[in-house]
Parts: sequence; C-alpha cells; structure tokens
Amino acid sequence: MWKEKNGSLVREYTFSDFIAAFAFLKKVAELSEIHQHHPTIINTYNYVRLELNTHDAGGVVTDKDRELSVDIDKIKV
Repeated sequence: MWKEKNGSLVREYTFSDFIAAFAFLKKVAELSEIHQHHPTIINTYNYVRLELNTHDAGGVVTDKDRELSVDIDKIKV
C-alpha cells in the first residue's frame, strides 16, 4: 500500500530474490516511460522501495504520481 511520507508517495516491496525484484523493476521502468514520469528507486537484493513525487511541481505529490502508482499496483508481483 502506498503511503504519503515527506512529500512523496512511498511503497516498499520484498521479493523472493534479486531476479524477481529486477523483473518487477523492469515493468516499473516500462510504465514510467509510458507515463513520462520516473520514480526514485531504492533496491537492495530482494528489497525495493519506490518514491513518487513531481520535481517540477516543487517535489510534492501530484496527479502524475497518483496515476503512476495506480498503474504500478497493476503489476503482478
């Protein structure tokens, strides 16, 4: 579930291994290109943290972030 923290939408994931985490990140990357909106990604082995905010709006959460988060939620993990 996405949580709003410090001006960003944040969600954390834990996968079975590094390959599964990167398979998920590949799908996130493809969606990000479609949306022309890119998250901050933190990845350590099977852990992924995504942070969404709109830099050109002053680093706050906007509809761009909410729309991308909805599409990311559609990725089967």
